[in-house]
Amino acid sequence: MKQLTKDFSYKTIFTLLTLALMQTALWAQESGGTSESSGSSSSTVKTTTTQTTSEWYTSPWVWVLGAAVFILLLIALLRGNSSGATASRTDRVTVTKTTDTDIV
Repeated sequence: MKQLTKDFSYKTIFTLLTLALMQTALWAQESGGTSESSGSSSSTVKTTTTQTTSEWYTSPWVWVLGAAVFILLLIALLRGNSSGATASRTDRVTVTKTTDTDIV
């Protein structure tokens, strides 16, 4: 029962982390741009695009992904140490034999 509760908590944490990551990705895709039009009767739209480059480590999704991987790695390492102590338990049995010989 204790193991079942432990597995449930890990699954819950993983699910919440996945949903938060998906929410962040969807929130980043939301467009907030506006279009400018002149005051004349004809409908003209002026679009200006600029291309800028930035380093990969300045993107927020990189930090979110890195934190998610770090947390999953930390959970895996901590879980591996605690379950390894009980799973590799061995019992040792010592057998002692004595023999007597008659000297002729």
